[in-house]
Amino acid sequence: MKPSRKKPLFPVVRQFADYLVKYDRMSSLPVRYEDLLHYTEATPLLDQNGNDTLWETVFYSDIETRELNKSLTKIYALLKTDGDVQVIEHLQVARIDYCTFGNSKPFRVRIINKLNDNYDHFYVKKADASRIYGLELEELLSPNHVMFLVDGDTLIEEHIAGIPGDEFMNKNLQIDNFNKIRIAKEFVKFNERCFVRLLGDMRSYNFVVDITPDIEGNQYRIRAIDFDQQSYEGRKSFYLPQYFRENNPIIFLGIERMSDETVKQYQFEERSLIAVRVKSSWNRFSELTDIMVTDQISTSRKVIQLKKELAYHHKNNTFLNCQNMGEIVLTNILLLLKKDFTQSINFK
Repeated sequence: MKPSRKKPLFPVVRQFADYLVKYDRMSSLPVRYEDLLHYTEATPLLDQNGNDTLWETVFYSDIETRELNKSLTKIYALLKTDGDVQVIEHLQVARIDYCTFGNSKPFRVRIINKLNDNYDHFYVKKADASRIYGLELEELLSPNHVMFLVDGDTLIEEHIAGIPGDEFMNKNLQIDNFNKIRIAKEFVKFNERCFVRLLGDMRSYNFVVDITPDIEGNQYRIRAIDFDQQSYEGRKSFYLPQYFRENNPIIFLGIERMSDETVKQYQFEERSLIAVRVKSSWNRFSELTDIMVTDQISTSRKVIQLKKELAYHHKNNTFLNCQNMGEIVLTNILLLLKKDFTQSINFK
């Protein structure tokens, strides 16, 4: 299952920009996305096994390299230390990579600490309103904190650490039964989070698995890392990670290890947690959705398709009155608050 076609970028309207300013998401950046396009050379970036990663390492002239080092380390300070420039003297840009695969065509900046050779990354992307709505909803409705900055047509996103989902499935599923159940449980909860807030295209390479050692075994959390498909597509199944064949290894793990009643229990638990998060951030959530319901972040055809499919799924015709994707997202979440939300799907 793939997106119907390449998704367009949606502009950040003034009302949304004001919201981003209020919540410290807007910042005057020393480098814009377009500035990074002025590279002079590019070479394919290979992984440890010599395979093409679909990224290119890009190079700039000596003058631009010096300017970019100064500006990009400052952006890193804005992301990580609220702009405290004292850390900059120990930081250096180690590498800049560019990916032409995907809508945002991101640049990935590797920052290295000269004192201990420790490194971190952040991303420079084209600003897109629907992606930014997705990032904000992740902050408000998920257990995860996410840091990003916007300046005009430029979006800066922090790197989200974890093992890429496809790599995790290839290398980390041969474990004991106890941890297999924990992984299956987390996928059910992740599946539910995506469906409630309508985050689409969560195939294995668009999420990571964060592993935390615990007293007995490990704890697992699946985190989305790509928010490009926040409430854009018209197919309901597009918002359910379980429908992507790339996720089959974890899906089959759940089918093997969990009963229907167990799946329902975990779905209910996650919906309850989302409801708590909405209530605890109600003012900010209301401000965001008030803007979202007036914004245009999809096409009329997709809006009509999705509201019909969700009306059928929930057996609730309220969706048929929705005029845009923002209203559909809000209706979906309000159903959850009313405890009238139909479980995402039966895994078996």
